[in-house]
Amino acid sequence: MNEGISVIYKGQFERINGVLKKLLRESEARCSLLVDKDGYLIAKQGFTHSLDTTSLAALLAGSFASTKEMAKLLGESEFSVLFHEGKKDNILVSLVGERSILGVVFDDRTTIGMVRLYVREAQGELEEILTAKFEEGEGIEVGFANQAEERLDQIFGD
Repeated sequence: MNEGISVIYKGQFERINGVLKKLLRESEARCSLLVDKDGYLIAKQGFTHSLDTTSLAALLAGSFASTKEMAKLLGESEFSVLFHEGKKDNILVSLVGERSILGVVFDDRTTIGMVRLYVREAQGELEEILTAKFEEGEGIEVGFANQAEERLDQIFGD
């Protein structure tokens, strides 16, 4: 079920990218992706040139959707973190708020513990940014509505 398309403002997008860059620098991970639950890529940082990030974003969202059903079978509302271990690369996937997913790809230059530590920190920062998005968006919508109403009054009279 699509809850509507979110709008990310330029300032928020820059702050999101700053958080993703900091996460990579501190955790020594290869790349990070912020995805909405519908599978749309919001932002990416790091070594993503060899990845099909659009497909990866959709698969991360799909993975969380199927895992949510497994959680329900076990009596949980949702699993908030997933970990996939490969021969050379690993992916840690974590929920951010109600509508976003953070995926971090890392290799043997770091550990899951380090990645998990910095992902927790990034989650809080990203959630704050995404929550502010709704507050900022509401302010713009109200302002736009007020301006439109004033303009219509000018054109058609009171």
